[in-house]
Amino acid sequence: MTAGELDLGYLERLAKGQLDLGWLRGPTGEWGVRAKPSKVGLTMRDIATGTYGEIPDVATARSMAPRGSASDPDMPDLGYTINTKAEVWSDNVMELYEEAVSRQWSATRDIPWTELPELDPDLEHAMSQLCTVLSEVEMVASDFPAKWLWRINHQFVEAKMFLCTQCMDEARHTEVFRKRALANGGGLGQAKAVVERFLALILDAQSYDEGSALMHLLGEGIVLSLFRAGELIAPSPVEKRIFRLCMQDEARHVAYGTMHLRYRLSQDPSLAEDYHGYLDRGEDIISMLFSTPEVVEPTAILLAGSVEAATQLGASGSDVVRRQIIEEYFQRCEHAGLPRRHRTKLPAVLLEGADLVGADATKGA
Repeated sequence: MTAGELDLGYLERLAKGQLDLGWLRGPTGEWGVRAKPSKVGLTMRDIATGTYGEIPDVATARSMAPRGSASDPDMPDLGYTINTKAEVWSDNVMELYEEAVSRQWSATRDIPWTELPELDPDLEHAMSQLCTVLSEVEMVASDFPAKWLWRINHQFVEAKMFLCTQCMDEARHTEVFRKRALANGGGLGQAKAVVERFLALILDAQSYDEGSALMHLLGEGIVLSLFRAGELIAPSPVEKRIFRLCMQDEARHVAYGTMHLRYRLSQDPSLAEDYHGYLDRGEDIISMLFSTPEVVEPTAILLAGSVEAATQLGASGSDVVRRQIIEEYFQRCEHAGLPRRHRTKLPAVLLEGADLVGADATKGA
């Protein structure tokens, strides 16, 4: 009997009460091995015990059979193309998954929308424009993992589960920023082609390595820094809560991307130059974002408190946020084992104030 054939004989025996029980008498895995719950409950790390916790460096199976289960010899090949652990793994992925499922929140119920104050028109326009950009960029961090999920071998199921939580997180971020733009009369602002060019770079990535570097390390890292700044410059407690909740989600995605790159390079250091190439292309477009008024000026106005105050501050207002974004990006790269300070493609004018001791001051100019 092969897969896909109807066993009429078994149906006849079953009707007579004759059970097969081959599954009961055959392999039983690690019978008697019990997973012990930790203080927070039964986690993915708790059940990674015995051979069930042995994740292969290279997966030979191509089905969705659970890792550690006994499988038929004629299981269908589901066409997975990512069959190497290092391509998607990070040492913190199980913990990040547990955190993700325990810290889900609702953009409908958990934001005090009724307490949103009426703002000065300039501040409202600035917040609406910032929310327009954020609602535009956040969904790519859902589209990208969704594009690759079905290609990832099921032996690395913990990584796939975490990426599923990222899809949900980013859908919620798109939701909450769209709602904020429309909740106080400001409406949606201007979308820019340069933003879409960066999103296309992520979605058009030819490998998971390339897309993850551009999205998790560069794109989401920048957004995480922007969320952190947004909590400080938020014009009311409502926006502060939005940025704070989004920040806790985004921190998980960046932590995965950083540690994934670290693990990837530990397994194959020769890939460093490939990753530098990915980030070189990403930084070229990011440079243009830092000179796009619709991206830069809303945060400067919110930071200063008004258009007049932002005008008086000049570039110094937006420079505060920019320097924080760039410095945190360099720190993430270093933590991942891919130093970028001395070979960045960001123009020299954007690096003023950044910690680039020993770097070529004209690099990228």
